Amino acid sequence: MPYHLQFFFEYGVPHTPLWPGLPGAPDLDSPYGSPCELERLPISAAIRTELERLCEWYQSSLDWDYPPDPSPWSEEQWELFMQQTEAALETLRRELGDSWVIVDRRESS
Repeated sequence: MPYHLQFFFEYGVPHTPLWPGLPGAPDLDSPYGSPCELERLPISAAIRTELERLCEWYQSSLDWDYPPDPSPWSEEQWELFMQQTEAALETLRRELGDSWVIVDRRESS
């Protein structure tokens, strides 16, 4: 039975884009934490560092002084972020292998 993770970025969570369980059915008793602690997952230091970097970068997409305002990022910044996020997700899936299912929830976060 595969282990399920959800992949999305959350403001205020600067260290991981991974959440255990399926959408609507979080695994709060996960051995990997909730949200997932990247160092507990069987992934390389390189992808762990990249995921942490992307999470920290994502935090700058919000105007923290007044969150309802539009993002301070330009369209080009969003495109670059999405490209790098897609590459990281592909690497993560490859490293974890077939016994893991990663649900991409970026559009609904």
